[in-house]
Amino acid sequence: MPRPLRVAIVGSGPAGIYAADALLKSEVAADPGVSIDIFERMPAPFGLIRYGVAPDHPRIKGIITALHQVLDKPQIRLFGNVDYPTDISLDDLRAFYDGVIFATGATADRALPIPGIDLDGSYGAAEFVAWYDGHPDFPRTWPLEAEKVAVLGVGNVALDIARVLAKTADELLPTEIPPNVYEGLKANKAMEIHVFGRRGPAQAKFSPMELRELDHSPNIEVIVDPEDIDYDEGSIATRRGNKQADMVAKTLENWAIRDVGDRPHKLFLHFFESPTEILGEDGKVVGLRTERTALDGTGNVKGTGEFKDWDVQAVYRAVGYLSDQLPKLPWDIDSGTVPDEGGRVIQESGEHLRSTYVTGWIRRGPVGLIGHTKGDANETVANLLEDYVAAADCRRPPRPTRRPWTPSWPSGTSASPPGRAGTSWTPRRRRWASRRDVSASSSSSVRTCSGRAAPERTAPARARARDEILSRPGPAPVQAGAPCVRAQTSSSLSIRRSWWRAIARLARLASSTR
Repeated sequence: MPRPLRVAIVGSGPAGIYAADALLKSEVAADPGVSIDIFERMPAPFGLIRYGVAPDHPRIKGIITALHQVLDKPQIRLFGNVDYPTDISLDDLRAFYDGVIFATGATADRALPIPGIDLDGSYGAAEFVAWYDGHPDFPRTWPLEAEKVAVLGVGNVALDIARVLAKTADELLPTEIPPNVYEGLKANKAMEIHVFGRRGPAQAKFSPMELRELDHSPNIEVIVDPEDIDYDEGSIATRRGNKQADMVAKTLENWAIRDVGDRPHKLFLHFFESPTEILGEDGKVVGLRTERTALDGTGNVKGTGEFKDWDVQAVYRAVGYLSDQLPKLPWDIDSGTVPDEGGRVIQESGEHLRSTYVTGWIRRGPVGLIGHTKGDANETVANLLEDYVAAADCRRPPRPTRRPWTPSWPSGTSASPPGRAGTSWTPRRRRWASRRDVSASSSSSVRTCSGRAAPERTAPARARARDEILSRPGPAPVQAGAPCVRAQTSSSLSIRRSWWRAIARLARLASSTR
């Protein structure tokens, strides 16, 4: 019985668990079976959902319930506190598993190369998100002394940061917020949050639902400048072709035309403002400088040369995540991903790195929603199974075939008679052939049983005798289902004939005596 397919998955976030689920739903899981080991650097699984989603999003965190059901399968084992490559190496994994899938995601902040980015008060989004989600690798405290804060980026992570900073600690208390984070947010002094986007409303990467959630808080007043509502031909085409982009633009338009309310915390959404420098004094952030941009007709923007300074004391950059480079794997520095084709890791030579695969953000970069990683996992697993089946066919030994017996004829004759190449030889024919074969070098006469000398046979005569023997019909093939009948030998037939002749003679003698 063949052993199950063994697969190792490095990373227990949504991408890794979706890959395990795809393996369990494949045909291989039924025969010969599948065994999956998941290795996680953290003590607990679920990656981005546990340490990357804001605590006031229980709907998204509810995905953990579905992921739990996958991990409860008996074919899956989870090993926490196991770090690649400190505790396990690629050679170890490939030695014990038929396939290795890396689903390590992205945890670092993408760089923003502008002056002042290293000032005290300039933070990366990944660091702040890890703090309010209780990530054990980050400090337990966070400085929240700035009254005016800038957030760079127009994605969902930027919205999460702006919302957590603008809400009160008591609003977040019913969520899964850690106690130390609650105490830190109680001391938060932020009253104004400014979110900056380089392009226009049609190019914003907000999810419609998360954008509308900003206005649900009784303490947050969302403000949009009417001058930032602008579209060109490229923007209009984007809205027509993307329903979510159109919904986001409509929500921003509605906020731009309404009157400003009296909620205590103000959250400004700025568009067509490109950050160019973080201003500082004595090593600390004191402001942000932006350049006004304008649409160029294609949905992209260009600088206008008009600059503006904003009074802020802290800057959070949410311009994207970046994956950590994995040792022993090829790496694309520009995209921060592992080069691949359909999930297969591709080396610099263009060849597939044997039994090594990637899925999730380490494969395509930190873009898209959590659910988008399911399609990546399905494609990667499909190619892994295809490679496994192809390798199994190569390892399977060839089916043994019976080799037909070929007689060794004297020199000067053909290896097999004309028209009878590949003939199946029975033992009786072998004996006949061996008895009638006479060596060509033998010139002595052969004596018969009567004592007369038999004539000498030349090579052509021997060949004719051989052909005569082979031309005799062999036993008829046995048909399937036919009754087994014991064949009568020539000796038994001769005995029966002798008995009948004896009986006939006795009958003649009896009649003659009468």
